[in-house]
Amino acid sequence: MTIDTDAPLIEAARAGDHAAFARLVRMHQQGVRGFLRRACGNFALADDLAQETFISAWERISQFRGESSLRSWLCGIAWRKMLAQRRSEGRARERDTAYHDLERGEGPLDPRVRVALAKALATLSLDQRACVAMCLAAGYSHSEAAHALEMPLGTVKSHVLRGRERLLAALGDSNDG
Repeated sequence: MTIDTDAPLIEAARAGDHAAFARLVRMHQQGVRGFLRRACGNFALADDLAQETFISAWERISQFRGESSLRSWLCGIAWRKMLAQRRSEGRARERDTAYHDLERGEGPLDPRVRVALAKALATLSLDQRACVAMCLAAGYSHSEAAHALEMPLGTVKSHVLRGRERLLAALGDSNDG
């Protein structure tokens, strides 16, 4: 489809017209799904990411400036969704590996260090502890933690930084190591 046919539908969608946006989805979903299928190589995942792409597009349609075609804008959203999903998968694998290592007793912490760490964690405020637990212990990104904890990103970053410093001091290691 062309920019000429998209423009009135985009304007209507910006005004909250669900039917206009649904028409845009019908016009562009095959192109976006095709792009994602080629980019990620997994048809089911591509279809899921395409749905997420159109949800995000609906939420951000007012941000579309028309500097490119709507389809390329949608593919940009799709690409970022795919990259975020890949990063999330990687972090999940890391967490699973770390968990299984701990279960097998291959974890890096001996019992005395675990007790010291638990005591140090108890000295943190509840918000700091949640941020440290998500970002340092579980491997979530600052933005994921901010979203999950419903805190501003800067607050999460600050809590993680200060919490880490306090934990290192409590464990007797002021080294950034």
